[in-house]
Amino acid sequence: MFFKMVFRALTRRKGKHLMTAFTVGLGVSLATAMLGVMFDVGDKVNRELKTYGANLSVIPRGSSVAGEKYEFADEADAEGAAGEEGAIDRSGHAGHAGHSGHSGHSVQDFLSRARIPEDELHKIKMIFWAYNIVDFAPFLSTTVFVGDNPVNLTGTWFDKRMVLPTGDEVETGVLPLKSWWEIRGEAGDDSLPLGVMAGETLARELSLEPGSSLEVSTPAGEKINLTVRGIFRSGGEEDNELLSPMKLAQDISGLGGLVDRVEVSALTTPENDLARRAAKNPGSLSRMEWDTWYCTAYISSIAYQIEEILPGVRVKAVMRVAESEGTILRKTQLMMLLLTLLTLLCSALAISNLVTANIMERSVEIGLMKALGATNLSVSLLILSEMLAAAFLGGAGGYLVGLGLARFIGLTVFGTAVEVKTVVIPLAALMVIFVTFLGSLPALRALLKLKPTEVLHGR
Repeated sequence: MFFKMVFRALTRRKGKHLMTAFTVGLGVSLATAMLGVMFDVGDKVNRELKTYGANLSVIPRGSSVAGEKYEFADEADAEGAAGEEGAIDRSGHAGHAGHSGHSGHSVQDFLSRARIPEDELHKIKMIFWAYNIVDFAPFLSTTVFVGDNPVNLTGTWFDKRMVLPTGDEVETGVLPLKSWWEIRGEAGDDSLPLGVMAGETLARELSLEPGSSLEVSTPAGEKINLTVRGIFRSGGEEDNELLSPMKLAQDISGLGGLVDRVEVSALTTPENDLARRAAKNPGSLSRMEWDTWYCTAYISSIAYQIEEILPGVRVKAVMRVAESEGTILRKTQLMMLLLTLLTLLCSALAISNLVTANIMERSVEIGLMKALGATNLSVSLLILSEMLAAAFLGGAGGYLVGLGLARFIGLTVFGTAVEVKTVVIPLAALMVIFVTFLGSLPALRALLKLKPTEVLHGR
């Protein structure tokens, strides 16, 4: 009998219940879209921020980066290591460690030999979080002379394709890593050994244009004719440099197969207390904390894994980039959550008005049911069942519309579709129940106060 009454109430008042379904559907569609974007926005925001530079810097162990120049983090350790044949180079390049001809080495001599083997850089794409490594590019700085003026020439990979031992192909280099650079003329090409790119400031000083020829002298006195393929503007110190294929810089410096540093762009999870404690001392973590930290894409865990696979290096997080990513992500997710709650609140207010109007119109019917022995609980359950049936119908349609809306937002804002997580499905069901109950509460309070004698006598 109860379900028959619910069914007849739904069919008899189609217009009212369709309005309820539409109201709930509208709220659920917007909430589903916001939640879908919120759960997937981490990767999307990270990928957008990756276009603004690297967040990890890989340098030889024993040195630290300070304003694009190297200095020893611990001079005493450096001098001790300098006395050992090949101490800094763990990868078979010991021949670069003892060429000065005397046993006592200066800090500068030792630092000049601190390099990373180029042929091991592919290992960066073989860590546990390999797919989170978006791009990376190595650099090797040396000095050439234009006339009597010294100019910094930096070798790099412009756009390199390499095949990993796993068989996977990877495309990386400075051009995808620094995608915001403005380039006039042609970009650098790794297959053209004498083709360089000139920073905007340097090009202006030397009156260089795309296609210009530039004669430089190496420290050994050799003259080389370079072709300026393009002029780039980075907004940083690179604007004062020449950017060349890696092999040219290695030939000039006599450091074949070695690089100074590597910049890495990785998708990361915002740091929390666990990640900060691990960054200070991984050994302080319990076994469970260690597993959680290692298997989460924190910037500190990715840095640790790179150091594991390249034991001769030290990896430092570029904290201004990493912290900005976390801050922007948290604010974006908070905004999405607030919009979701606001949408649900508006839907609940609309539902409240609809249910109140429904009860007022059916006051005589409800009064008669009470007079015949129906309790407040049974009448309340009847009204709620009607509302929930209409709400779930609207919620199902709203969920489907929300999926489409989330996809549209992803394509419009981020250029890729949002992958709505399965957790959104139960959340959508809970939203329907929450909105219906919250919106029905004021009307149910009025129903409980309704007295059959007053209603049936027209009062």
